[in-house]
Amino acid sequence: MATNPPSGDGHRNGAVRDRSQVYNPTTETWTKRNSDTGRFMDGKADGKPFKGVRKER
Repeated sequence: MATNPPSGDGHRNGAVRDRSQVYNPTTETWTKRNSDTGRFMDGKADGKPFKGVRKER
């Protein structure tokens, strides 16, 4: 896969693997989930979805 320079500048190229996110309408936040274990990992405070993480339906 070709990547854009500069390499090693701290940003991610491509999607995050083995993770998904789900929207919680009660708290109106997005929560990140590990698809291997099924555990919830992190939540967003600003209500916007995580970048590069697959959304569950």
